[in-house]
Amino acid sequence: MSHERKPVTLTQLRNMKAAGDKFSCLTAYDAGFARVVDEAGVDVILVGDSLGMVVQGHKTTVPVTVDDMVYHSKLVARSCERALLMVDMPFMAYATMEQALVNAMRLMQEGGGQIVKLEGSGVQLDIVRELALRGVPVCAHLGLQPQVVHKLGGYRVQGRDEAGAQAMRNSARALEDAGADMLLLECVPRALAAEITASVSIPVIGIGAGPDTDAQVLVLHDILGITPGKVPRFSHNFMAEAGSIQAAVAAYAAAVRERRFPAPQHCFE
Repeated sequence: MSHERKPVTLTQLRNMKAAGDKFSCLTAYDAGFARVVDEAGVDVILVGDSLGMVVQGHKTTVPVTVDDMVYHSKLVARSCERALLMVDMPFMAYATMEQALVNAMRLMQEGGGQIVKLEGSGVQLDIVRELALRGVPVCAHLGLQPQVVHKLGGYRVQGRDEAGAQAMRNSARALEDAGADMLLLECVPRALAAEITASVSIPVIGIGAGPDTDAQVLVLHDILGITPGKVPRFSHNFMAEAGSIQAAVAAYAAAVRERRFPAPQHCFE
């Protein structure tokens, strides 16, 4: 399948949202897989701190350092020609304004990232605002936030009660007002994710958030069926139906674009 090789931009993603066109996002952690993902037509590559679990073998993302993220982002950037490159700011990398500015600088200057992703709202609003004022594109992550999994008491769907849902609605609007360029919603009931997506003008990426977000993201290892243990409900093994890794990644991108993924069995109510 051939794809326009012109680099993806935030403006293009905003225009896709406005037009109702879906876009795809997938993780990658090294140059080889980044090339496969990029050439398959995936629109956004995420160097996720999920690498702590799927690459480094940790039980959570908490042990991942800024140095780890810079290293893996640098590898991915070498093969990233079309996709927009998004990089996670890891645990406690933005605990203070000074840390946020320095670490965002490193992820972009050294790692080659084009947009940084951070978890949460509330105290993070000022950080998002300051980064935006200084020209750093930001994706804000709401819902299940893996960096605070110990505080949450496990990997659980967020926003099922009205208080939690309203807090997430408020946070989404506040983050947009603060200058966030995108939102990511993880493990959120489908109806709430649809409502939030419609309420903001910036693109919304979902993972376990139903089909009504503007985009979908999954972990590469999950779609290739090489994740040990229980695979998340919101994921799908595209490798099982493909003859190669390249075909599996292309099938994922097409399924998102054509609104065939996620299916009802991948959603939370």
